[in-house]
Amino acid sequence: MFKLIPPILFVILSTKLLFASELPDEVKWHNNLNTIIENQQFKKIGETTFSILFWDLYKSKLLTTSGNYPIIDDNDKLIYEINYLKDISSTDLLKRTIEQWQHIGVEAENYHAYLPLLKQIWPDINKGDTLSLIFDKQSSAFYYNQELIGIIDFPQFGQLFIDIWLAKNTSQPDLRNELLGKIAEQEVNNG
Repeated sequence: MFKLIPPILFVILSTKLLFASELPDEVKWHNNLNTIIENQQFKKIGETTFSILFWDLYKSKLLTTSGNYPIIDDNDKLIYEINYLKDISSTDLLKRTIEQWQHIGVEAENYHAYLPLLKQIWPDINKGDTLSLIFDKQSSAFYYNQELIGIIDFPQFGQLFIDIWLAKNTSQPDLRNELLGKIAEQEVNNG
């Protein structure tokens, strides 16, 4: 079961979560994701639709400034965008995130401290909404319908989150291959 966060650690973590209304003007994450995309050249790596049986749940795409994954250079950025085709509550979104971290073998102590932060950041999602994560080697920012909703200022968070979809042992290997552009590569090579 999850360990409780010691009070002092929670205070430290809480200070590492910033909301858009608290950001100084000189921060690197703009209030609007489209501004970041317009100011930097992102290249699409891949895109996919996640479905269960007959229901499409979301469409997603992966972009990086280098055109490669994983990001290696300190100046590279990655965007993972999810366009929801069904409603999902923030509680269910958090629950699914935990399930996927457990599936790929992430120990609870490696993600548990982020759960209160995600609970504060993530809104309930309605059909048609977009939730995006952009990160670099230093920090991560979440955008809801292209507007900044929170920053997690821990270098390891972004990769931990994207591993849900891109780890080799993800629960959805076909989705992973499509996000990494491997399906398109295979079609070109076989075509």
